[in-house]
Amino acid sequence: MGIDIIGIENPTLDFNILVDKIPDTNSFAALRDYSWQGGGNIGTALVAAARLGALCGIVGIVGDDNYGQFCIDDFNRHNIDTFHIVKDIGNKTAFCVCLAEINTMGRSFIGGSAPKRQLSNLELDKGYISTAKYLHLGQMTKTEIQAAIWAKEMGITVVDDAGHFNTDTYAHTDLIDVFVGSEHYYNGLFHDNDYEKNCKAVQKRGPKIVVFTLGAKGCIGIDGDQYFAVPAFCNVPIVDTTGAGDVFHGAFIFGLLQGWDIKKAALFSNAVAAIKCTRLGGRAAIPDYATAQKFLKTGNIDYTEINRRAEYYRKGILNMQLVPHN
Repeated sequence: MGIDIIGIENPTLDFNILVDKIPDTNSFAALRDYSWQGGGNIGTALVAAARLGALCGIVGIVGDDNYGQFCIDDFNRHNIDTFHIVKDIGNKTAFCVCLAEINTMGRSFIGGSAPKRQLSNLELDKGYISTAKYLHLGQMTKTEIQAAIWAKEMGITVVDDAGHFNTDTYAHTDLIDVFVGSEHYYNGLFHDNDYEKNCKAVQKRGPKIVVFTLGAKGCIGIDGDQYFAVPAFCNVPIVDTTGAGDVFHGAFIFGLLQGWDIKKAALFSNAVAAIKCTRLGGRAAIPDYATAQKFLKTGNIDYTEINRRAEYYRKGILNMQLVPHN
């Protein structure tokens, strides 16, 4: 059976912290909440798509430590295929401390250890890639470029998460069918707010669909010659915006899988990302399809399952075994 979306990325474990204000040097801040969650741009997008009903798989490297097993277990909880995650013997899993500040609704990140290498082309399974309808990529590493070349040859749609401007992504825009960039990428590439003109400029480099997420401003984009702008949902109690863009990506690909037009997919993705922001971390408040549709119709969020997920992730570290997994 085919897979809807395959993503390539080394998974990350996030330790999420919520404070009123990030303390200055030699000062103190009260801890409002904390949570252990799987992280990573592509991984979180896959979890979002899987929560909505898509069949997903992840390709990447973790260490042979408890953090790596936590990441694998979290994907498995969401029925994401982890057969092509490599456990690198003797290495550690990528780790990040994510600080969310209530007063500013801002975020800061402290990156920790990571696998010492990226997946090699020899470890990439072309046959597995061929089972996907969509291939979701991020940094355009050498391995991701090879996967994108294969995908293009096989008629698989390539989606890229362009989080921050980098020359590798820019140089290989021709391999991307659906380009979804952040406002950080936009600001790194353009110096004005002529969104339609600039979306067309990216489109000329290869992608049919170009979208930029603009945080509280919503998103803008173009599909063929159809330009659109969709505002963000501002009627939700924001706790943490970490992972909002990643969740948008997962929901957006899910919308494309349903055959929705570009504006409907963008509106739905804004709604899913808005709900995510009501709890700490990138994954705890990702809604299922029914919850997202209820929010779109009524403006109300059913927190029954979301609160259970938040509590699970708060205790997440306690679920790790205290010995290495082999």
